[in-house]
Amino acid sequence: MPANPVVAVAGATGVVGMEMLAILAERAFPASRVKALASKRSAGRRLPFGNGELVVEAMTTDSFTDVDIAFFAIGSATTQTIAHEVVGAGTVIIDNSSAFRMEKTVPLVVPEVNPQAVRQHSGIIANPNCSTIQMVVALAALSRKAAIKRVVVSTYQAASGAGAAAMAELYEQTREFLADEPLTIEHFAHRIAFNAIPQIDVFMEDGSTKEEWKMVVETKKILGDEDIEVFANCVRIPVLRSHSEMVNVEFSEPMDTEIALTAFHEAPGIVVMDDPAEKLYPMPGLVIGSDEVYVGRIRRDPTVKWGLNFWCVADQLRKGAALNAVQIAELLL
Repeated sequence: MPANPVVAVAGATGVVGMEMLAILAERAFPASRVKALASKRSAGRRLPFGNGELVVEAMTTDSFTDVDIAFFAIGSATTQTIAHEVVGAGTVIIDNSSAFRMEKTVPLVVPEVNPQAVRQHSGIIANPNCSTIQMVVALAALSRKAAIKRVVVSTYQAASGAGAAAMAELYEQTREFLADEPLTIEHFAHRIAFNAIPQIDVFMEDGSTKEEWKMVVETKKILGDEDIEVFANCVRIPVLRSHSEMVNVEFSEPMDTEIALTAFHEAPGIVVMDDPAEKLYPMPGLVIGSDEVYVGRIRRDPTVKWGLNFWCVADQLRKGAALNAVQIAELLL
């Protein structure tokens, strides 16, 4: 990998793609050139980048012939169609879709948790699911103090996890609801305004949704432990940005709140916000635009021998997607 690689962002006009461009500029990623790629209908559009701007190019497989690192913020179907041809041309793909996450030969990487996995790539590195990323950052910190036996997580996921159009629908439905007008429902299974939807992605044979399945299998792969039991409940709520999670962990050796606080304070990428007397705890509205995973409401679970419960919040467009991808690219360098 050259010290100053040519970088492309595929899907640059989407909400995650634009966040990737912003973070590349913020972190002064040492690219010799950055290309913004999108569909033909977006070609010619100008996007802000640092102190300047980039002109969007129509994406084809030829767009990657001179590219060293390509961030893919496009759908799984398109990714699967072009990925191997792009890799064959010598480009390393950091893929934000679910297309290759569970392939044995594709590393699934969260830099604070398993940075060594980057070395195992064969041209494709997968960015995990947004809700998985923030949880495993916290779980990995705890696992350094005591072995984890079981995890039960309930998520409260923002509309932005479904894209810019979904965010716009939340805005519009809120206006329609307050004006007592018929609601426009297109991107969610039900209305999202003033509601909570216990379904993210499609249902599977066992009654779980695909989002819940992702959290189970991805957590095991990232932590490198197939014996950890994981159960997930994923809910979409009418918040624009940043995911929240209530995480219950059972350990196979001693764990208490003091050990957990030490683990969280020592871990990279985690901020402890936990002062019940002052009503201080993380909330999605407070962490927008931040890079860290915030934890609070840390308390013992007395229903099991060594149990702990905590609340976890992060900006899923940054740490849950774009930032994590850029951090992976920094590891490559």
